[in-house]
Amino acid sequence: MAELRIHTKKIQNNIKYLSAYFDSHNITWSLITKVFSGDKEFLKHILTDEIIQKIDSVGDSRLTSLKNLKAVNPEMKTIYIKPPAKIYADDIVKYADISLNSSYTTIVALNEAAKKVDIIHQIIIMVELGELREGVKRTELMNFYESVFQLSNIEVIGIGSNLGCMYGVEPSYDKLLQLSLYEELISVKFNKDLEFVSGGTSITLPLIENNTIPKDINHFRVGEAIFFGTSPLENKQFKELSIDTFEFCANIIELEEKKIVPDGIISNANIGQSADFNDEDVNETSIKAILDFGLLDVDQNDIEFIDEKLDYVGITSDMLVVDIGTNTTKDGKKKYSIGDKIHFKPNYMAVARLLNSKFIDKKFD
Repeated sequence: MAELRIHTKKIQNNIKYLSAYFDSHNITWSLITKVFSGDKEFLKHILTDEIIQKIDSVGDSRLTSLKNLKAVNPEMKTIYIKPPAKIYADDIVKYADISLNSSYTTIVALNEAAKKVDIIHQIIIMVELGELREGVKRTELMNFYESVFQLSNIEVIGIGSNLGCMYGVEPSYDKLLQLSLYEELISVKFNKDLEFVSGGTSITLPLIENNTIPKDINHFRVGEAIFFGTSPLENKQFKELSIDTFEFCANIIELEEKKIVPDGIISNANIGQSADFNDEDVNETSIKAILDFGLLDVDQNDIEFIDEKLDYVGITSDMLVVDIGTNTTKDGKKKYSIGDKIHFKPNYMAVARLLNSKFIDKKFD
Protein backbone atom coordinates (compact mmCIF):
# COMPACT_ATOMS: atom_id res chain seq x y z
CA MET A 1 0.00 0.00 0.00
CA ALA A 2 1.28 3.48 -0.84
CA GLU A 3 1.85 5.63 2.21
CA LEU A 4 1.92 9.22 3.38
CA ARG A 5 4.66 9.88 5.92
CA ILE A 6 3.95 12.71 8.34
CA HIS A 7 6.97 14.13 10.13
CA THR A 8 5.35 15.03 13.43
CA LYS A 9 8.29 16.70 15.15
CA LYS A 10 8.94 19.04 12.25
CA ILE A 11 5.31 20.18 12.25
CA GLN A 12 5.38 20.68 16.02
CA ASN A 13 8.59 22.69 15.71
CA ASN A 14 6.89 24.86 13.09
CA ILE A 15 4.05 25.52 15.53
CA LYS A 16 6.48 26.45 18.28
CA TYR A 17 8.49 28.69 15.98
CA LEU A 18 5.48 30.55 14.60
CA SER A 19 3.94 30.88 18.08
CA ALA A 20 7.10 32.65 19.26
CA TYR A 21 7.20 34.75 16.09
CA PHE A 22 3.61 35.93 16.52
CA ASP A 23 4.15 36.56 20.22
CA SER A 24 7.08 38.86 19.39
CA HIS A 25 4.75 40.89 17.15
CA ASN A 26 1.83 40.94 19.62
CA ILE A 27 -0.32 38.84 17.31
CA THR A 28 -2.83 36.21 18.41
CA TRP A 29 -3.35 33.25 16.08
CA SER A 30 -5.54 30.28 15.28
CA LEU A 31 -4.11 27.03 13.92
CA ILE A 32 -6.17 25.88 10.92
CA THR A 33 -6.14 22.10 10.52
CA LYS A 34 -8.48 21.61 7.55
CA VAL A 35 -5.78 19.89 5.47
CA PHE A 36 -6.09 16.97 7.93
CA SER A 37 -9.90 16.76 7.70
CA GLY A 38 -10.27 16.04 11.41
CA ASP A 39 -8.05 12.95 11.34
CA LYS A 40 -7.96 11.87 15.00
CA GLU A 41 -4.54 10.24 14.74
CA PHE A 42 -3.08 13.50 13.51
CA LEU A 43 -4.81 15.47 16.27
CA LYS A 44 -3.46 13.12 18.92
CA HIS A 45 0.07 13.14 17.54
CA ILE A 46 0.39 16.86 16.84
CA LEU A 47 -1.84 18.80 19.23
CA THR A 48 -0.36 17.96 22.59
CA ASP A 49 -0.99 20.24 25.56
CA GLU A 50 2.51 21.68 25.24
CA ILE A 51 2.04 22.50 21.56
CA ILE A 52 -1.31 24.27 21.80
CA GLN A 53 -0.64 26.34 24.91
CA LYS A 54 0.21 29.49 22.93
CA ILE A 55 -2.42 28.98 20.22
CA ASP A 56 -5.62 30.96 20.82
CA SER A 57 -7.82 28.43 19.00
CA VAL A 58 -7.77 25.55 16.56
CA GLY A 59 -9.97 25.88 13.50
CA ASP A 60 -11.50 23.98 10.64
CA SER A 61 -14.13 24.40 7.94
CA ARG A 62 -15.87 21.06 8.60
CA LEU A 63 -18.19 20.31 11.48
CA THR A 64 -17.02 16.70 11.73
CA SER A 65 -13.46 17.98 12.16
CA LEU A 66 -14.53 20.26 15.02
CA LYS A 67 -16.33 17.34 16.65
CA ASN A 68 -13.10 15.34 16.51
CA LEU A 69 -11.13 18.27 17.93
CA LYS A 70 -13.48 18.42 20.90
CA ALA A 71 -13.40 14.63 21.27
CA VAL A 72 -9.60 14.65 21.47
CA ASN A 73 -9.46 17.66 23.81
CA PRO A 74 -12.79 19.01 25.16
CA GLU A 75 -11.02 22.06 26.61
CA MET A 76 -9.57 23.14 23.27
CA LYS A 77 -10.99 26.42 21.97
CA THR A 78 -12.30 25.89 18.45
CA ILE A 79 -13.10 28.22 15.57
CA TYR A 80 -15.30 27.47 12.55
CA ILE A 81 -13.61 29.28 9.69
CA LYS A 82 -16.28 29.65 7.03
CA PRO A 83 -19.83 31.08 7.22
CA PRO A 84 -21.93 28.25 8.68
CA ALA A 85 -25.05 26.83 7.08
CA LYS A 86 -28.12 28.04 8.98
CA ILE A 87 -29.46 24.49 9.34
CA TYR A 88 -26.43 23.50 11.45
CA ALA A 89 -26.69 26.36 13.96
CA ASP A 90 -27.17 23.98 16.93
CA ASP A 91 -24.05 21.99 16.02
CA ILE A 92 -21.99 25.12 15.40
CA VAL A 93 -22.79 26.42 18.85
CA LYS A 94 -22.03 23.01 20.36
CA TYR A 95 -18.66 22.39 18.69
CA ALA A 96 -17.32 25.85 17.81
CA ASP A 97 -16.50 28.42 20.46
CA ILE A 98 -16.06 31.01 17.68
CA SER A 99 -17.42 31.19 14.13
CA LEU A 100 -16.79 33.45 11.14
CA ASN A 101 -20.01 34.91 9.77
CA SER A 102 -21.38 37.05 6.96
CA SER A 103 -25.14 36.32 7.02
CA TYR A 104 -27.45 38.08 9.49
CA THR A 105 -30.08 35.35 9.12
CA THR A 106 -27.56 32.72 10.13
CA ILE A 107 -26.32 34.78 13.08
CA VAL A 108 -29.92 35.05 14.32
CA ALA A 109 -30.14 31.24 14.13
CA LEU A 110 -26.89 30.96 16.07
CA ASN A 111 -28.31 33.33 18.68
CA GLU A 112 -31.40 31.13 19.10
CA ALA A 113 -29.24 28.00 19.31
CA ALA A 114 -27.05 29.64 21.98
CA LYS A 115 -30.14 30.66 23.95
CA LYS A 116 -31.35 27.06 24.10
CA VAL A 117 -28.17 25.93 25.83
CA ASP A 118 -27.67 29.17 27.79
CA ILE A 119 -24.30 30.15 26.40
CA ILE A 120 -22.80 33.14 24.62
CA HIS A 121 -21.50 32.30 21.15
CA GLN A 122 -18.62 34.41 19.86
CA ILE A 123 -18.38 35.54 16.24
CA ILE A 124 -16.05 37.39 13.92
CA ILE A 125 -17.91 39.23 11.15
CA MET A 126 -16.25 38.96 7.76
CA VAL A 127 -16.12 41.94 5.39
CA GLU A 128 -15.76 41.77 1.61
CA LEU A 129 -12.50 43.44 0.52
CA GLY A 130 -12.37 42.46 -3.13
CA GLU A 131 -11.83 38.69 -3.18
CA LEU A 132 -15.57 38.22 -3.89
CA ARG A 133 -15.81 35.28 -1.56
CA GLU A 134 -17.47 35.49 1.88
CA GLY A 135 -17.99 38.87 3.51
CA VAL A 136 -20.51 41.61 4.23
CA LYS A 137 -20.52 44.38 1.62
CA ARG A 138 -18.69 47.45 2.88
CA THR A 139 -21.65 49.74 2.24
CA GLU A 140 -23.80 47.63 4.59
CA LEU A 141 -21.23 46.97 7.30
CA MET A 142 -22.31 49.56 9.90
CA ASN A 143 -25.97 48.57 9.76
CA PHE A 144 -24.96 44.92 9.90
CA TYR A 145 -22.93 45.39 13.08
CA GLU A 146 -25.68 47.50 14.65
CA SER A 147 -28.21 44.71 14.13
CA VAL A 148 -25.92 41.97 15.44
CA PHE A 149 -25.03 43.99 18.57
CA GLN A 150 -28.70 43.70 19.58
CA LEU A 151 -28.65 39.90 19.82
CA SER A 152 -28.61 38.64 23.40
CA ASN A 153 -26.48 35.49 23.06
CA ILE A 154 -24.00 36.62 20.44
CA GLU A 155 -20.74 38.34 21.32
CA VAL A 156 -19.01 40.05 18.42
CA ILE A 157 -15.29 39.71 19.10
CA GLY A 158 -13.87 40.89 15.82
CA ILE A 159 -13.86 41.83 12.17
CA GLY A 160 -12.12 39.78 9.51
CA SER A 161 -11.41 39.32 5.83
CA ASN A 162 -10.27 36.59 3.50
CA LEU A 163 -7.88 37.44 0.68
CA GLY A 164 -5.86 35.41 -1.79
CA CYS A 165 -7.99 32.24 -1.66
CA MET A 166 -10.24 32.28 -4.73
CA TYR A 167 -9.08 34.98 -7.14
CA GLY A 168 -5.68 35.60 -5.60
CA VAL A 169 -6.33 39.18 -4.50
CA GLU A 170 -3.20 39.96 -2.51
CA PRO A 171 -3.48 41.06 1.14
CA SER A 172 -1.73 44.37 0.58
CA TYR A 173 -1.14 47.08 3.16
CA ASP A 174 -3.96 49.17 1.63
CA LYS A 175 -6.46 46.29 1.74
CA LEU A 176 -5.67 45.48 5.36
CA LEU A 177 -5.68 49.16 6.29
CA GLN A 178 -9.29 49.27 5.13
CA LEU A 179 -10.09 46.45 7.53
CA SER A 180 -8.32 48.27 10.35
CA LEU A 181 -10.21 51.50 9.63
CA TYR A 182 -13.56 49.73 9.66
CA GLU A 183 -12.72 48.38 13.12
CA GLU A 184 -11.98 51.93 14.29
CA LEU A 185 -15.28 53.24 12.87
CA ILE A 186 -17.25 50.48 14.58
CA SER A 187 -15.51 51.10 17.90
CA VAL A 188 -16.25 54.84 17.76
CA LYS A 189 -19.82 54.60 16.52
CA PHE A 190 -21.01 51.82 18.85
CA ASN A 191 -18.56 52.28 21.75
CA LYS A 192 -17.51 48.66 21.32
CA ASP A 193 -13.97 47.34 21.47
CA LEU A 194 -13.43 44.47 19.05
CA GLU A 195 -10.76 42.10 20.32
CA PHE A 196 -9.66 40.80 16.92
CA VAL A 197 -8.89 42.36 13.57
CA SER A 198 -8.45 39.07 11.73
CA GLY A 199 -6.79 39.85 8.42
CA GLY A 200 -3.91 37.45 8.44
CA THR A 201 -3.36 34.02 6.90
CA SER A 202 -0.27 32.19 5.65
CA ILE A 203 -0.24 34.41 2.58
CA THR A 204 0.04 37.52 4.80
CA LEU A 205 3.15 36.45 6.72
CA PRO A 206 5.66 38.28 4.48
CA LEU A 207 3.91 41.57 5.30
CA ILE A 208 4.91 41.16 8.95
CA GLU A 209 8.50 40.47 7.98
CA ASN A 210 8.57 43.47 5.63
CA ASN A 211 6.92 45.69 8.24
CA THR A 212 4.11 46.50 5.80
CA ILE A 213 1.15 45.32 7.84
CA PRO A 214 -1.14 47.78 9.68
CA LYS A 215 -0.47 47.70 13.42
CA ASP A 216 -4.11 46.89 14.25
CA ILE A 217 -4.08 43.55 12.39
CA ASN A 218 -3.74 41.35 15.46
CA HIS A 219 -5.18 37.95 14.54
CA PHE A 220 -3.95 35.37 12.02
CA ARG A 221 -5.54 32.13 10.83
CA VAL A 222 -2.67 29.90 9.70
CA GLY A 223 -2.52 26.40 8.27
CA GLU A 224 -0.30 26.10 5.20
CA ALA A 225 2.73 27.80 6.72
CA ILE A 226 2.62 25.44 9.70
CA PHE A 227 2.22 22.24 7.74
CA PHE A 228 4.36 23.08 4.69
CA GLY A 229 6.66 25.85 5.93
CA THR A 230 5.73 28.20 3.09
CA SER A 231 3.76 31.36 2.43
CA PRO A 232 1.59 30.81 -0.68
CA LEU A 233 2.08 34.37 -1.93
CA GLU A 234 5.43 33.36 -3.45
CA ASN A 235 5.39 29.70 -2.41
CA LYS A 236 8.71 30.15 -0.67
CA GLN A 237 9.96 28.93 2.69
CA PHE A 238 9.04 31.38 5.44
CA LYS A 239 12.01 32.14 7.67
CA GLU A 240 13.18 28.95 9.47
CA LEU A 241 10.06 26.83 9.11
CA SER A 242 10.56 23.23 7.97
CA ILE A 243 9.32 22.53 4.45
CA ASP A 244 10.01 18.76 4.29
CA THR A 245 7.14 17.84 6.61
CA PHE A 246 5.43 15.28 4.38
CA GLU A 247 6.62 12.52 2.11
CA PHE A 248 4.55 10.31 -0.16
CA CYS A 249 5.91 6.98 -1.37
CA ALA A 250 4.44 4.24 -3.53
CA ASN A 251 5.42 0.67 -4.31
CA ILE A 252 6.60 -0.58 -7.70
CA ILE A 253 4.19 -3.38 -8.59
CA GLU A 254 5.41 -3.96 -12.17
CA LEU A 255 8.70 -3.10 -13.89
CA GLU A 256 9.04 -3.88 -17.59
CA GLU A 257 10.49 -2.55 -20.83
CA LYS A 258 7.55 -1.59 -23.04
CA LYS A 259 6.77 0.37 -26.18
CA ILE A 260 6.39 4.13 -25.88
CA VAL A 261 3.44 4.30 -28.30
CA PRO A 262 0.33 2.18 -27.57
CA ASP A 263 -0.74 -0.40 -30.15
CA GLY A 264 -4.25 0.23 -31.49
CA ILE A 265 -6.77 3.00 -32.10
CA ILE A 266 -6.32 5.69 -29.44
CA SER A 267 -9.36 7.43 -27.94
CA ASN A 268 -10.19 8.93 -24.56
CA ALA A 269 -9.34 6.58 -21.70
CA ASN A 270 -11.80 5.68 -18.92
CA ILE A 271 -10.67 8.75 -16.94
CA GLY A 272 -11.34 11.03 -19.91
CA GLN A 273 -7.73 11.57 -20.94
CA SER A 274 -5.95 10.90 -24.18
CA ALA A 275 -2.34 11.38 -25.25
CA ASP A 276 -0.30 12.46 -28.26
CA PHE A 277 2.78 10.59 -29.46
CA ASN A 278 5.56 11.39 -31.89
CA ASP A 279 5.77 9.28 -35.04
CA GLU A 280 9.48 8.67 -34.44
CA ASP A 281 8.64 6.89 -31.15
CA VAL A 282 6.54 4.15 -32.78
CA ASN A 283 9.28 1.52 -32.54
CA GLU A 284 10.96 2.88 -29.42
CA THR A 285 10.77 1.36 -25.94
CA SER A 286 11.39 2.51 -22.38
CA ILE A 287 11.48 0.92 -18.96
CA LYS A 288 8.26 1.64 -17.12
CA ALA A 289 7.22 1.14 -13.52
CA ILE A 290 3.63 0.82 -12.34
CA LEU A 291 2.90 2.20 -8.87
CA ASP A 292 0.13 1.26 -6.46
CA PHE A 293 -1.96 4.45 -6.35
CA GLY A 294 -4.13 6.36 -8.76
CA LEU A 295 -6.33 9.33 -9.46
CA LEU A 296 -8.81 8.29 -6.78
CA ASP A 297 -6.06 8.88 -4.23
CA VAL A 298 -4.33 12.00 -5.53
CA ASP A 299 -3.93 14.16 -8.63
CA GLN A 300 -0.54 13.50 -10.23
CA ASN A 301 -0.12 17.25 -10.77
CA ASP A 302 0.02 17.75 -7.00
CA ILE A 303 3.00 15.48 -6.37
CA GLU A 304 6.63 15.95 -7.43
CA PHE A 305 9.21 13.22 -8.01
CA ILE A 306 12.12 13.30 -5.57
CA ASP A 307 14.17 11.51 -8.23
CA GLU A 308 14.25 14.18 -10.95
CA LYS A 309 15.21 11.64 -13.62
CA LEU A 310 11.78 10.01 -13.49
CA ASP A 311 9.01 11.01 -15.90
CA TYR A 312 5.27 10.75 -15.59
CA VAL A 313 3.62 8.57 -18.27
CA GLY A 314 -0.03 8.14 -17.34
CA ILE A 315 -2.57 7.45 -14.61
CA THR A 316 -5.74 5.43 -14.07
CA SER A 317 -8.09 5.32 -11.11
CA ASP A 318 -5.78 3.07 -9.07
CA MET A 319 -2.36 2.93 -10.80
CA LEU A 320 0.30 5.38 -12.00
CA VAL A 321 2.84 4.63 -14.73
CA VAL A 322 6.34 6.11 -14.56
CA ASP A 323 9.14 6.13 -17.13
CA ILE A 324 12.37 5.35 -15.28
CA GLY A 325 14.73 5.67 -18.24
CA THR A 326 17.52 3.09 -18.48
CA ASN A 327 16.98 2.00 -14.86
CA THR A 328 20.69 2.13 -14.15
CA THR A 329 22.81 4.12 -11.72
CA LYS A 330 25.94 6.07 -12.68
CA ASP A 331 28.08 3.00 -12.01
CA GLY A 332 25.89 0.79 -14.18
CA LYS A 333 23.97 -1.01 -11.44
CA LYS A 334 20.22 -1.64 -11.50
CA LYS A 335 18.43 1.33 -9.97
CA TYR A 336 14.90 0.07 -9.20
CA SER A 337 13.37 -3.37 -8.66
CA ILE A 338 9.91 -4.78 -8.01
CA GLY A 339 8.91 -3.89 -4.45
CA ASP A 340 11.05 -0.75 -4.27
CA LYS A 341 9.44 2.56 -3.43
CA ILE A 342 9.23 5.73 -5.51
CA HIS A 343 9.23 8.89 -3.40
CA PHE A 344 7.29 12.12 -4.00
CA LYS A 345 6.97 15.55 -2.42
CA PRO A 346 3.24 16.31 -2.05
CA ASN A 347 1.73 19.79 -2.01
CA TYR A 348 -1.18 21.04 0.14
CA MET A 349 -3.94 19.58 -2.04
CA ALA A 350 -2.10 16.27 -2.36
CA VAL A 351 -1.86 15.86 1.41
CA ALA A 352 -5.52 16.77 1.83
CA ARG A 353 -6.59 14.13 -0.70
CA LEU A 354 -4.17 11.45 0.50
CA LEU A 355 -5.39 11.81 4.07
CA ASN A 356 -8.95 11.29 2.85
CA SER A 357 -8.08 8.17 0.87
CA LYS A 358 -8.79 4.93 2.71
CA PHE A 359 -6.37 3.18 0.34
CA ILE A 360 -3.31 5.14 1.54
CA ASP A 361 -1.45 4.17 4.68
CA LYS A 362 -0.56 7.02 7.09
CA LYS A 363 2.65 6.87 9.09
CA PHE A 364 3.63 9.32 11.85
CA ASP A 365 7.23 9.73 12.92
